Amino acid sequence: MVRSAAVVGAGVMGHGIAQLFAQAGALVRLQDADEGRLAAGLRALEQSLALLAEEGVISPADAAGARARVRPTTDLDTALAGAEVVVEAIPEVLEAKLDLFDRVERVVEAETIVASNTSSLPVSQLSRRARHPGRMVILHFFNPAQLVPLVEVVPHPSMPPATVERVLETMRRLGKRPVRLRREVPGFVANRLQAALVREAFHLVELGVAAPEDVDAVVTEGPGFRWPFVGPIETADLGGLDTWQRVLDNLAPELSTARGAPEALRAAVARGDLGAKTGRGLYDHAGRPVAERLRQRDRALIRLAKLKRE
Repeated sequence: MVRSAAVVGAGVMGHGIAQLFAQAGALVRLQDADEGRLAAGLRALEQSLALLAEEGVISPADAAGARARVRPTTDLDTALAGAEVVVEAIPEVLEAKLDLFDRVERVVEAETIVASNTSSLPVSQLSRRARHPGRMVILHFFNPAQLVPLVEVVPHPSMPPATVERVLETMRRLGKRPVRLRREVPGFVANRLQAALVREAFHLVELGVAAPEDVDAVVTEGPGFRWPFVGPIETADLGGLDTWQRVLDNLAPELSTARGAPEALRAAVARGDLGAKTGRGLYDHAGRPVAERLRQRDRALIRLAKLKRE
């Protein structure tokens, strides 16, 4: 198991990734140049550990031990020193990531795994200035990283098979379900599937077929109710491929062929209605505190994870 890890970026994803390594017993240096963001990330990490203890997933002592293994710092070189794995979790700006990887490679050992949590950039771009591209890999965690089991793994084509297996085994030891992608594709697998569903959901709202909350209810109370246990391909297999062939033959010509974001989404962004972060999006968040909603979400995910393990 990894004994020492560095997570660069303490924002939405970074603190959750740091928590995963710490819970698995690693010493983690969580780095962010912004002291306020670093402090906020640590608070979120502490709240997450407390919730896991409250739900009986870990003991209070284990929560305290994990927190003690997370060492915050604003100094990048300090964070990188001795790290066996470095996970980049900074914003999706290619040049910023390339500059960061330049600095990382000047500090870390030759055998250190250098990973990016990018959700959109291919490893071929991220490694284009790398001195040792064969150690680079995309580890695409999902928010909240400490709770959602999936991590998409996209190794550089020159990564040795033994190193690929070491990365996959490390993810398993973190309690993740790693899925290795066999080739690069924009959006990887999960975001392509998710984007297709989101696109159609907005399209149905635009057509006036149903209100946003009702479209969401159709997903959570219908297909989404079984998806935690039976995926879409197995659903088709169990339901009858001949039936699904007829369904798709009927629906395929009717589905949106838009080449960009839905107009309803663009209009909301243009108005400055960005969702929970501004208090209004497609939903009005004024009457429901976002922090409490996120806590409800995380508690539900913890309980679902326990149920799936049974």
